[in-house]
Amino acid sequence: MQLKETLNITGDACPMTFVRTKLALEPLTRGDILEVVLNGGEAVKNVPRSVRGEGHKVLFLEKQDDGTYRMLVEKEGGHE
Repeated sequence: MQLKETLNITGDACPMTFVRTKLALEPLTRGDILEVVLNGGEAVKNVPRSVRGEGHKVLFLEKQDDGTYRMLVEKEGGHE
């Protein structure tokens, strides 16, 4: 398990928040970690749910001092 990439989607609106997260996960290898920085509201509800729906693991989701959220996603399936 290794942090491979950080994705900041705080400037995006749904559904682009999940689309960008999904695209960032595609090239990663199973077990790699993607860090996602996202806003509250729809994004913090929908992105983790959609990521789980794709079969990935949400390892961590926590609100930060600046009001954004930090989420760690472990890639499942895909490249070996």
